[in-house]
Amino acid sequence: MGARSSQSRGPGLNKSDGHLLEYFRQNFGAGGGADPGAQGLTATGGVISDYTDGPAVYRAHIFTSSGTFDVTAPGTFGDTVEYLVVAGGGGGGPASGDQVTGSGGGGAGGFRTNTPGHPLASATSFPVSTSPGSYTVTVGGGGAGKAFSPAPSFGARGNDSVFGSITSTGGGGGATADVPVPSWPTGPGGSGGGGGGSSSTGAFGAGNTPPTSPPQGNPGGTGISASPFGGGGGGGATGSGTPGPGGGAGGTGSSISITGSPTTYSTGGQGWTGPGNNPITGIAASPTTGNGGPGAPNGTGSGGNGGSGIVVVRYQIAYPS
Repeated sequence: MGARSSQSRGPGLNKSDGHLLEYFRQNFGAGGGADPGAQGLTATGGVISDYTDGPAVYRAHIFTSSGTFDVTAPGTFGDTVEYLVVAGGGGGGPASGDQVTGSGGGGAGGFRTNTPGHPLASATSFPVSTSPGSYTVTVGGGGAGKAFSPAPSFGARGNDSVFGSITSTGGGGGATADVPVPSWPTGPGGSGGGGGGSSSTGAFGAGNTPPTSPPQGNPGGTGISASPFGGGGGGGATGSGTPGPGGGAGGTGSSISITGSPTTYSTGGQGWTGPGNNPITGIAASPTTGNGGPGAPNGTGSGGNGGSGIVVVRYQIAYPS
């Protein structure tokens, strides 16, 4: 290693002063020695939020309704973005009029991300550029919970969410009693819907349909064909729906901090059962969560609506000062 010069670094500065000045420049100037001219992409779309996460400042574009992510100029932090794409959750199954049967919860909307370090992150990067510059964003609505139906029936599947080439599939709808798999077209989805209580087939909706890697969701819980005939919970991003009896719990969702604070998305809807002739409608899942709607309590109630999805795009714009 070469010797340092003992020449003055400027008027009034000796060797020690020069070393001290260099220390301050490297550790306290321009974000700890970062290039002060560094900047992120120039882009528009959604609701924009800037925040610090560890050693970086990020900009997040949060879409709660459909739109476009438009890139108008490149940045100096690379040409890739991180994304979260959550589809709409499925609607809960209806009551069938029977005082002892329950209905399945809706499956959660598909959950897909490439955020490094997240347990469900894809290893595939998402490069963007000014050519084409415009990337379609579709935010899927939640599936409708099915109104009371004395015949075998099921809630609606949630709607897909899309960011460019990435599609998350809507959650499957929950079933009422005695719905066999072949006649339950809305059951499969990003996460599957729960089966209805008293189903002699033990039906449940398949998750991760169509398949992605890592999986975008999990299957729903089976309906129970023995008393007390509980409906299965809908599948979630990180867990399958629980079978009845007593009404199966929805599968667990997944927490991510891509908007700047940790938020859990894609939780499966609750399955239901219980005594009585209840006219109660399941409470709708919260919007922009991708959660599945709950099944209806037995009697004459309706399934709850699934929650709408969300799309978030983020990229680095600076170093913390």
